[in-house]
Parts: sequence; C-alpha cells; structure tokens
Amino acid sequence: MKPKNYSPTEKPISVVTGKFRSSNKHSNVWFVVPLFILLCFILLCFDYSALYITDTEETASSFSDTTQKSLSREPTKDVNFSRLLDDPLPDSCSGRYIYLHDLPGRFNSDLLQSCSLITRGTENNICPYLDNFGFGPEIMDPDNVLLKQSWFSTNQFMLEVIFHNKMKKYTCLTHNSSLASAVFIPFYAGIDMSRYLWGFNISVRDSSSHELMDWLVKQREWSRMSGRDHFFVAGRIAWDFRRQTDNESDWGSKLRFLPESQNMSMMSIESSSWNNDYAIPYPTCFHPSSVDEISEWQDRMRSQKRMYLFAFAGAPRPEYKDSVRGKIIDECLESDDQCYLLDCNYGKVNCDNPVNVMKVFRNSVFCLQPPGDSYTRRSMFDSILAGCIPVFFHPGTAYAQYKWHLPKNHKSYSVYLPVKDVKEWDIKIKERLLEISEERVVRLREEVIKLIPSVVYANPSYGSEGNEDAFELAVKGMLEKIEEVREMMRQGKDGGEGFDDRDDYKYTFSPYEAQVLT
Repeated sequence: MKPKNYSPTEKPISVVTGKFRSSNKHSNVWFVVPLFILLCFILLCFDYSALYITDTEETASSFSDTTQKSLSREPTKDVNFSRLLDDPLPDSCSGRYIYLHDLPGRFNSDLLQSCSLITRGTENNICPYLDNFGFGPEIMDPDNVLLKQSWFSTNQFMLEVIFHNKMKKYTCLTHNSSLASAVFIPFYAGIDMSRYLWGFNISVRDSSSHELMDWLVKQREWSRMSGRDHFFVAGRIAWDFRRQTDNESDWGSKLRFLPESQNMSMMSIESSSWNNDYAIPYPTCFHPSSVDEISEWQDRMRSQKRMYLFAFAGAPRPEYKDSVRGKIIDECLESDDQCYLLDCNYGKVNCDNPVNVMKVFRNSVFCLQPPGDSYTRRSMFDSILAGCIPVFFHPGTAYAQYKWHLPKNHKSYSVYLPVKDVKEWDIKIKERLLEISEERVVRLREEVIKLIPSVVYANPSYGSEGNEDAFELAVKGMLEKIEEVREMMRQGKDGGEGFDDRDDYKYTFSPYEAQVLT
C-alpha cells in the first residue's frame, strides 16, 4: 500500500517522544510544553476545598471556617494550599465554633415587629427598649453620675435580644454546622410568652414551644447529639417555662417539659432545680464599648467616698408571707443615718433609672439583697457595678445561680446572713456589719469591683482583651458543659445520664453553711 503523504500540519505525534513524525526527519517540534501547561490549568481549576469540607466532624475540624472560605474563594492559589498542608496554622476557634440557627421569623424577629403586644394587659410599652441592640435608649445624665455613652435604659427582660445580637458578632461563629461544638437557637422564649401571660389558655401559651420543637427535630443538626449540643437563652426566670400541670390557672408555659426541650440547655436570668438550666446575669444598664471604659468606671468606684454603712433599694412584699423585706426596711429606718432606703414602692422613685440607683449604691459600703418576686433580682448586679458589697439572705439569690460569673468562694466578695424563717428573725443587720473589720471591707470591695467586667453585657463592638464579659463567660461555660456530654458519648456512655435531673438540694441552706459571716 502506498504510504499517505502528510502535510506539515497533519503529521502524527509520537506518544513516546512527543515529536512530530517526519519521513525525512527534518523537523523536530516539541509538544510537551503546551500539553504540560494544559494539564496544570486543569489541576489548578480543581476545587481543593471540596476534599476537606465534609459532613464529618473529624475532617471538618482540621480547618477553621475562615480557612475554608479562603480556599473556596481562591482555588487557584496552589502555593497557599501547599503551605496549609505542610505547616497548618493553629485554629484559635477549635472547640469554640457555634452554629447559629436561622429560625423562621415567627420565633424572634416577628415578635419584635409586633412589640406592642409583648406587654399586653399592662401599662408598660416595651418597644423603646428594643433600640441599640436591645440595650434601650441612652440615659440622660446631666449630673455626670454615669459614664456618658455607656449607660442605657435597659429592660431586665431583654436578655434574649441582647444575647442574639452579641452572638451575631461572636468571633467563632460558623456557617458550617459540622464544625460547630454547639448550636445556638435564637428563640425569644420570654418575649413570646409575655404576650400570653394574662387571659390566655395553656394551648395558646404552649403553641410556639411545640412549633419550635417540631421545626428543630427536622434539621440535620439535631440528629448528631439528639439536641444535647443545642442551647438557647431566655430573658425570664427558668420557672416561667416549667409549668408542671395543665391547669389553666397555673403560671407560665411548658416549654422545658417538652421531651425535645429536655435534651437542650437553657440559660436564663435565674435557673431552676433542673441540671440543664443555667443562670447568667441580668442585663444591667452599663454596656461599655471598650476595656478602657470598664477600667475608668472601676477606678471611679475605688475612689468613691461612701457615706452610708448599708443601703436597700426596693419595696416590701407583704403578699409573700416568707419575705424578709419588711424586716429589712424596718431595720434600715431604725438605723438613722447609717442606712439609705431607696423606696421603689408604687412609683415613689424610678428605680429603673440607673442614675437614681447608682447615686445610692455608690455611696454605700454594703447593699442588702433579699429575694424579690423570685430568688434573684437585678439589684445585686447593680450593687456590683457600684462597688457595693452585696449582703445575701438566701443561697438561691446568688450562690446557687451564677456559677460561671461569680467566685466559688462566696465569702471573697459578699456577706451571707441566712434567714431560714422570717418568723425567727433575730438578725441585727447594723451590728453584724459593724463587726466586719475595715481591712476585710477593703478586700471585699476590691473583689466586687474586679467582678464588674464579668457581669456586664458589653457593646457588640467591645474587644475583651482578656476581660471577658458576661456573654463570653456564658458561652465558654456552655461549651464546656456540652463538651462534657460529648466526652461521655465518646466513651460509649449515655450522654443523657443526669443531663436533665432535678436537684432541689442546691436551693437549701445546708450547702452554704460555711459561708455564714462569723
């Protein structure tokens, strides 16, 4: 057969040498270089990040969320990719990632849009308190009692809104739920329930709770730990969500007794007897934007001259037969000029205005903190802000509550005068406080002032620089609790063991007898 004659552009290529074949062997043109460039282009276009972003926690935890985004956005940077493989950067968010669920609006934002319904049946208008990240309107302070631009008229029930806005700025927030050590549920449980506290049957009060649980269990994140890595924040006391019967006359909702909710953790301004309820501080009116602002305020309180031995801000509770408030008010009135009584009864003084409260507390050595409508009260955190040593009468007011935010050694920052039965009241408050040496008073006050950063919810722009605020300490505590459950599961144990058990003992006087002033 006669061989075919090829034109110069048609000559076949040898797959071995990469040269054009030529019958006369005149022309030797290399093709390897363009072929190599083509192969490199294909490899560089391949998305390496897909190799590492998976649904398994073990693989995902190798890279930070920021690193993943960088790899996805810039797939052609093979130099950076090689550096990550050879010398991976430490992940400062390892073990701290939180996934923020994007809930349907009916569980949070829609509630704020209809804020006029939140306090239906009362004379209070809650809407202005939603301004400034939930901090409320800025305080007018012509007397310079407070630090300008750091104090707001904050409603004590706005914790859900404040915490959610802080979480949006959380350093280790991730959009990849497989990275997350915890899942945050931004459900405004307290605001939702506040709409139905008066004049509504239990099915209405419980409706949002049922709807939320139905939604959550359908999400892929739920199956990983059956919800035990999920948590939410409530701006009311935990007891408001633990209605134990279906009697229409009983108070609150049944949220925390729903089976799915029992697998979750809740942080609120006051905990209950159940182990998966945790107390975090009430929102005060001080929301600093920097560490310098906190330091400036602390210095003010250290140098403050205090005219009164002790003070009480509040009103009697005659409707509560076991309340010690009446006795405290009597003793204060009998103490002449050594006690300052700020009477909050029937609107005599606006005790929600921090200017009025700080004027009293900053001028007092000790601040009396009896239980209020429940065990706890915001006033105890106001006293800490003022450098006023808190005096407690029941362990449920602080010692059994804020374990992530207050020292375990309660005697280091407070005075404890237990009253087990008001009928047996035999405390002479003034005499007991006068027994405390000046040296110890100075130590107690300094410890109280040091606590200020840990009990404030700082502006979302706040850089803690080692001084963690109440939000950061709460998140840290919750992550540690969830990790304990995760470790149990790794060991093959039941992660639900003791998770939602009840512990009434912590509210009794016995565990705290060593804290009594001697």
